[in-house]
Amino acid sequence: MKIVVITGSPHARGTSALLAERFIAGAEAAGNEITRFDAAFAQVAPCLGCDHCREDGTLYQCVQVDDMPKLNPALLAAELIVFVTPLYYFGMSAQIKTVIDRFYAYNSKLRSGKRTMLLATAADDEESCIEALVAHYRTLIGYMQWQDGGILTALGVAVRADMEGSAYPEQAYAMGVKLAEQ
Repeated sequence: MKIVVITGSPHARGTSALLAERFIAGAEAAGNEITRFDAAFAQVAPCLGCDHCREDGTLYQCVQVDDMPKLNPALLAAELIVFVTPLYYFGMSAQIKTVIDRFYAYNSKLRSGKRTMLLATAADDEESCIEALVAHYRTLIGYMQWQDGGILTALGVAVRADMEGSAYPEQAYAMGVKLAEQ
């Protein structure tokens, strides 16, 4: 299976980075092909809403000159898209949200037929803190006509050491391995 993992944390060794690493290790062990796109370390400009990508003769061509063309072919070919983000003020990080906003240029090609997963981390340990992020994810995949393949919300993990001392990394690994069964 072709999988795109989009990370949204500016911390290369943070809590969500560890979840991404473990998920990828499990998915690779199951024989999947992975493309990882670290949004926080890429140059991705926000969507301008200019509709240039929808004009005749320029279909799908964005006016922004950035790193999205590196992601787009893998995104279009992906059977599964995995979003990995820390919780920032009850939502996804701005870095991953910027990438999602840029899906606009390819909406018609991206809609339907894909599966998706969400792996999210939060320093707070109360389930209510992550409800808005999960709701946003569910709204996004509903609009895109994608099928949810699973959600892992890692709560109470402010720093990597918290994550390393939890069961969450192995849960992410198991989610990756389980793809071979689906």
